[in-house]
Amino acid sequence: MSKLKIFITFLLFIDCFSSKSFANSYDREFIINFAKEYVETNTPVPNKGKLVVLPSSIDSRITIKPCSIPLSANIPENYSSRNVNVKISCSSSKPWHIFLPVKVVTTIPVLVTKNKINKGTILNKSNLEIDWRERSKIRNEIIDDIKLVIGARSKRTLSKGSVITKKSICAVCKNENVTIIAQSNNFIVKTAGIALKNATLGEQVKVKNIRSGRTINAQVKAINQVVINL
Repeated sequence: MSKLKIFITFLLFIDCFSSKSFANSYDREFIINFAKEYVETNTPVPNKGKLVVLPSSIDSRITIKPCSIPLSANIPENYSSRNVNVKISCSSSKPWHIFLPVKVVTTIPVLVTKNKINKGTILNKSNLEIDWRERSKIRNEIIDDIKLVIGARSKRTLSKGSVITKKSICAVCKNENVTIIAQSNNFIVKTAGIALKNATLGEQVKVKNIRSGRTINAQVKAINQVVINL
């Protein structure tokens, strides 16, 4: 055998040996966890919220080939906030890639009922708790602090696990006593009143001043409390 043939045979042997020695093999579990960790690292987390990342399984018919360099991942620029196709790539001399669908669920802490609550029930720590719920399924403005609603009443019957929103409670209830606070930069005056309709936090409500008999418009500031800015 000529020296040239021996040299070529040697190079082929080295190439074959190198590719087998340094190529990493990856199983399905590794690819799934790799995609999950990439999405968790590269998806913004909302204020007070957290992400639940749910990768799909990999089709058993797909063969995952070895790769001589570390794998890379990429999320396309145009994607749904809830569904992502993560591209897992091997960019070696023998490249390949896999698209793995991943579901991204954003959850936030919300106030929910511990049990069934009848219309007109006073809300407190015994019938409320904080739970994590999917943000996209909550339509109205949520409440995540139990202190804001203690003493409020339910405007309707709520089943166990119902999300408490501003629309589901009356912070000021019709025909019940309220504290009227008239305030300016220089003074604050408090007096007693009666609410003439139901209202929730932040809403305007008509209130009758018990002392003067006058009806005024005020903003609901807290449970059984309204404010007039002078």
